[in-house]
Amino acid sequence: MVLIVDDRPENIFPLKKILELHNFSVDTAESGEEALKKILKTNYSVIILDVQMPGMDGFEVANAITGFSKSKDSSIIFLSAVNKEKKFITKGYTAGGIDYLTKPVDPDILVLKVKTLHRLYEQQQELRTAQDLLRNEIEVRKQAQEELAARMQDLRLVLASLPQMAFTVANSGRIEYVNEHWYNYSTDPTAFPEVHPDDEPVCTEWPVYLERGIEFTREVRLKELTTDNYKYHLLRIIPIKQQDTVVRWVGTFTDIHPQKLVAEILEEQVATRTKELLLKNAELETTNHELQQFTWVVSHDLKEPLRKIQLLHDLIREKYLKENPEAVAYLERSIKSSARLSGLIDDLLSYSQLAKPATFKPTDLNALLNEVLVDFEEVIRKKQATVTIDPLPMIDTIPGRIRQVFQNLISNALKFSKGDVAPIIHISAERIQKKEVDSTPALNGMFCRIVVSDNGIGFDEKFLDRIFVIFQRLNNRSSYEGTGIGLAIAKKNIEKHQGLISARSRLGEGTSFILVLPMQHINEPITDYLTSPQN
Repeated sequence: MVLIVDDRPENIFPLKKILELHNFSVDTAESGEEALKKILKTNYSVIILDVQMPGMDGFEVANAITGFSKSKDSSIIFLSAVNKEKKFITKGYTAGGIDYLTKPVDPDILVLKVKTLHRLYEQQQELRTAQDLLRNEIEVRKQAQEELAARMQDLRLVLASLPQMAFTVANSGRIEYVNEHWYNYSTDPTAFPEVHPDDEPVCTEWPVYLERGIEFTREVRLKELTTDNYKYHLLRIIPIKQQDTVVRWVGTFTDIHPQKLVAEILEEQVATRTKELLLKNAELETTNHELQQFTWVVSHDLKEPLRKIQLLHDLIREKYLKENPEAVAYLERSIKSSARLSGLIDDLLSYSQLAKPATFKPTDLNALLNEVLVDFEEVIRKKQATVTIDPLPMIDTIPGRIRQVFQNLISNALKFSKGDVAPIIHISAERIQKKEVDSTPALNGMFCRIVVSDNGIGFDEKFLDRIFVIFQRLNNRSSYEGTGIGLAIAKKNIEKHQGLISARSRLGEGTSFILVLPMQHINEPITDYLTSPQN
């Protein structure tokens, strides 16, 4: 902005219009006093002062302005129509004027001078701004250097107190500082200690991490100066960053030699133990195979005399005891005991065959259940039972085992029915999200929940854990036949399918057996056994 100071408005008006035509902002004052008040409040690039003014003349105004910090960069041009002598011109320059023009003033010359002085003013302001910024930058850097020096001092104090070798590295890769533990492995504080020949690649890998600015961690063996022995150390060098820029690196060598020796001893022990376990496993496999053969032989040898006993009992009953009802009753009890013993041998044989290999394959449960029901046609007809089956999904199973599960569950439902009520058996299925008995249904769930429910005699749920234990019975043998192995076999089979089996029941209100099976099998073949007759 330009300030024109003149006591005569007719002189101010033309100058103001000329400067405004050249895009200058112009302010005016009609006395020296008014001019000083405006200069105290506003920065002016150029001040045009009339020399002859009542009160304070132009020289006095100029002298007063020189004491104002706000106007130290302002340029003063004196205008005079009377005082054209050399002494007045000299006085004008002495008072701080940049130029001294006499009236009448050439407008073009005045404009050129104002433009030049205004440009000079702007350059001075830019220079002063740059100087202020530079001064601030220098101050900031000075403070940063002081803080960095203080932090470095703190860092070195910390590194000096560490129980392991510690050091700092500049961005150039030069080692700046090492603590006293360093000298146990090196006499040169500017170079890494001697490493084992097999670990020398570490020295070539580190520069790559230095260039990338990422953490470097390796196990390395260092040569101890006092013993010439190589000891295992964990080398770790991490970058120290400021505003995402790496300023230096801090590294440590941690002695892990004792732990390494212990680990090597443990590895040797594990290898030895593994070898022993492999031998034991081979022995167990051989023993298991022999046990299976023994089981088959024993079961055959036990069942053969039982068959003969049953045959002889039948002959005695038919030929010699028809007229003796009491003897027939005792013989019937003996025949039933022989039959139970035969069934028990068959079930024990089935339970012992869980180690034989078998393979999972997609199984149509609907077809499988239809086949199972064929085996029960006579019992179903005799008891006038009703069996309904909802559509069941295709899942991965070992067909022989899952058949055994359904055989046992349907057999129990028919066996433990109420004497005066026809059995009603219902089998349903739905996909669920989790391997949980009470999991919520899910259209694309990974598991299938199958429920086999009946209207039989039921049981008290406090005995739930007992019904899946071998030889455990909740009912009197005289009332309900069975060996107490069927549900134990079913549980074993479901577990081999990586599934769950449970039950819900109340006395006199029937039972619901709940099976949870994976839709797809993940692991490789496990074991299977030959199916056995019903309990």
